[in-house]
Amino acid sequence: MTDDAVSSRRLALARDVLATEADAILNVSARLDAVFLRAVDAALACRGRLVVTGMGKSGHIGRKIAATLASTGTPAFFMHPAESAHGDLGMITGDDMVLALSNSGETAEVVALLPALRRKGVSLLAITGRPESTLAREADWHLDAAVEREACPLGLAPTSSTTAALALGDALALTLLDARDFREEDFALSHPGGSLGKRLLVRVADVMHSGPALPVVRPDTRLKDALYEISRKGLGMTAVCDDDGQLVGVFTDGDLRRLLDRDAFDLDGPVGAVMNRAPRHIGAERLAAEALQRMQQDKINGLLALDAAGRLTGALNMHDLLRAGVV
Repeated sequence: MTDDAVSSRRLALARDVLATEADAILNVSARLDAVFLRAVDAALACRGRLVVTGMGKSGHIGRKIAATLASTGTPAFFMHPAESAHGDLGMITGDDMVLALSNSGETAEVVALLPALRRKGVSLLAITGRPESTLAREADWHLDAAVEREACPLGLAPTSSTTAALALGDALALTLLDARDFREEDFALSHPGGSLGKRLLVRVADVMHSGPALPVVRPDTRLKDALYEISRKGLGMTAVCDDDGQLVGVFTDGDLRRLLDRDAFDLDGPVGAVMNRAPRHIGAERLAAEALQRMQQDKINGLLALDAAGRLTGALNMHDLLRAGVV
């Protein structure tokens, strides 16, 4: 077989795998009914956690489903069914709900949990590929994840079946997300280390320079001394405030370059004569992501920050946002 023939065969196989798994998801979607809605209502009413369990490949899928549930507003964790017989069942309380995954519905380690779960009074949601199986029959709610065939060309490796189960878990998690009116801000609280967390949790006050690190001069300060202030504080600008501490202007590196282009400046003259009298500013309580948006929109590298009373309280530049992970 030529190299081109081998490549064509492999591409055809890969496409068949994706098409088979896509068809499996669509078939599962078409079978969703009122049982799914009752399971969602039960999960919403659950006063405890949603405990996900499964063995082998179903266990790997279960871990992902538990992680998705937990990060989208439904308290959840994964419990290994084999470990449960050696003490981990103690993690489950009567207020919890169990989501059990098994394609056959007869996985010994999962089925063995049923008597203990019933004694604890725990409600059970099952995802299987066989509605007539033991697990499906014993569950309070059963979601049918049956597939016509596995995508594996040998028909052995769990592929379409695990994809269908994962998609059903995602459907459950995101339907619960919508029912709980879960928002971006809530998601960010579960992901403070991620980029979304940085965008939605970090505020201007968290990254701005303030106190002695804040560059500020008076309008009558010599331009030469204002430049020294810019150099010392390293923000590429200095705020200009009057005797009452009110912001009246700003002088930046860009303003200096424009003066040099015109060759019209006096280093011993007051900075108030050449300052920008319409300084860009933002509230210190605003999100740092909003400061980034304003800088990009106005094509500037820094912003002054004001407190709730409109007084100058800080300053920040693009480097501060980069260090905070907002950019």
